[in-house]
Amino acid sequence: MRMLQGALVAVAAGSLAWGAPAAAQDYPNKTVRIIIPLGPGGGGDIFIRAVADELQKRLGQTFLVENRPGGGLNIGTRACAEAAPDGYTICILSSEPIVYSQFLFKSLPFNPEKDFEPITNLFFNTLAFAVNNSLKVKTVPELMALARKQPGKLSYSTFSFPLVHYMDGLNKKYGTDIVRVPYRSGNEVMTALLSGATPITLLGLSNMVPTLRAGKITALAVNSKARSPLFPNIPTLAEATGEGYPQSWFGLFAPAGTPRPILAKLHKEVVAIAMDAGFHKRMYIERAVERAVDTPEAFARFIHADRATARRIVKESGVQPQ
Repeated sequence: MRMLQGALVAVAAGSLAWGAPAAAQDYPNKTVRIIIPLGPGGGGDIFIRAVADELQKRLGQTFLVENRPGGGLNIGTRACAEAAPDGYTICILSSEPIVYSQFLFKSLPFNPEKDFEPITNLFFNTLAFAVNNSLKVKTVPELMALARKQPGKLSYSTFSFPLVHYMDGLNKKYGTDIVRVPYRSGNEVMTALLSGATPITLLGLSNMVPTLRAGKITALAVNSKARSPLFPNIPTLAEATGEGYPQSWFGLFAPAGTPRPILAKLHKEVVAIAMDAGFHKRMYIERAVERAVDTPEAFARFIHADRATARRIVKESGVQPQ
């Protein structure tokens, strides 16, 4: 389901056919708000702030990141959906509100299929299964063996439903009851992990790079096809357990009805930023995430396919919409 890197050469050309640029020549002429439905300090927040800084340099206006966490990511997502479709509110959203929420909630204050204009995918997370060093485990089976000896005493954190589903499966497989503790951002998760308050996490590796390098936590596995070049000693989840869990992504969106020339201009600028060699090294390679910029059409097709996967995962989980 991932976009082939070779297709990136067609991205910029694709944006030219997406709308005449003349109507967007004076855009932006005031501050642009970028909503993220997560708290500050996490991988998505750090990434979009770096993009905002680059957009400000390129376009000469302030791009202000606004954190709107809570409600299973639905509060900030709703704020984006209800914003004026004039190009002065855009948002960075993950797979959670765009492809999972409609199967997890009986009603939503937004329509994920109709209320947003996809601009481009931004990145795929390399997800890590990590623990506080106090647990003194080096592998997933060792962790589960410890959990069996301490029923009900260990806890984990993640704010992603697919990862909750994955942990439910591990608990059933190993006969454990590791309890989930919810948090609103990657920064909160890392604080709890480092303090030992919640000693297990499934989270984007980008949140962990400095602490892993310092040896402050232990990563048991990463969810990627190959080992991370940054941490080649950490096995993939397939190597560690013979199975994997769904990859997560973050993409750039605008409220439905935003003028196409403005969307095209934003697309062109964001793709140029992502393809810059220095930005790629700093925000992709060194943060252990995979570049995923694409055309709006390709991103829309990807979302459609991922939504079908989300429907299947939620159905398999047996979770009833709340």
